[in-house]
Amino acid sequence: MAEDISPVLSVKDLKVVFSTRKGEVHAVNTINFDLNSGELLGVVGESGSGKSVTMMSLLGLLPSPPARINGGTVSFEGKDLLKVNPKEIRKIRGGEIGFIFQDPMTSLNPVFSVGFQIMEPLKKHMGLTGRKAQDRALELLDLVGIPDPKKRFKDYPHQFSGGMRQRVMIAIALACDPKLLIADEPTTALDVTIQAQILELVRDLRKKLGMAIIWITHDLGVIAGIATRVIVMYAGQIVEQANVEELFANPQHPYTKALIGTIPAVRGERAKRLNSIRGQAPTTLREPHFCSFHPRCDFAFDKCTSINPQLIEQRKNHLVACHLFEDKGVTVG
Repeated sequence: MAEDISPVLSVKDLKVVFSTRKGEVHAVNTINFDLNSGELLGVVGESGSGKSVTMMSLLGLLPSPPARINGGTVSFEGKDLLKVNPKEIRKIRGGEIGFIFQDPMTSLNPVFSVGFQIMEPLKKHMGLTGRKAQDRALELLDLVGIPDPKKRFKDYPHQFSGGMRQRVMIAIALACDPKLLIADEPTTALDVTIQAQILELVRDLRKKLGMAIIWITHDLGVIAGIATRVIVMYAGQIVEQANVEELFANPQHPYTKALIGTIPAVRGERAKRLNSIRGQAPTTLREPHFCSFHPRCDFAFDKCTSINPQLIEQRKNHLVACHLFEDKGVTVG
């Protein structure tokens, strides 16, 4: 019998708009990607590129209004998450799909102990009560590396450091053994030492549990250390997608090259002025009919100002949305 290799998650032609006083903001424009079991997919881009909006829309976490799904499908376990009713999406959210938010201090309830908050999804989604729920919560605290779980079980969020609070958030997200974990910039507010510890924890958990993970970040250095595949987003669109080694060794889109160029060198050469990307990310008050990056691109030509490029396979499993490849077959750089 052939092995089932269907993706855990399949997103097709996803569009998200926000209603504002100035008009509709096209925050996500025709996003397509698959995620396989055990894979860690990194999603990178500047603030406002649509990373978080894309992933929050999958689970109905965007306020509606002003947000509205304007098209597409999100297939998970044979269900289109955009069509299931609110009661069913609540069962999936926290049960089959875990979500880690950026700021653990505002995500955790300050008036309940961390043990109570870890047990909450166990009771709601798995029907565990009493001693069984407590034992599972203690296992999770130990799994995420919190010392003396029995003592810390009764403590409140303010009694934990930033890194330990983030570990508690990971424990809550893992409580019901989800098949997919979405992490929205969970290490941004942490210092580099604690960040490294959290990243090492995620690597270990992925090996132990074999779950699929989506990791949202603006930090390419983080992605280089943990991801198997990377999506680069700009102005609500995917501009490049490749395996992590391929992306860093052979970045193709001018935006990806510019992002990688902003990473400071730490070995082999003297300190020099950091590179930056000139200009600013565009507003998306209308659906793009041109390359959104062209005002900031050193390689732009006439077609870039009038036609929005589509993702093409520039090399095996390496997709790029850039007219340079369509018209000229040019490798940027």
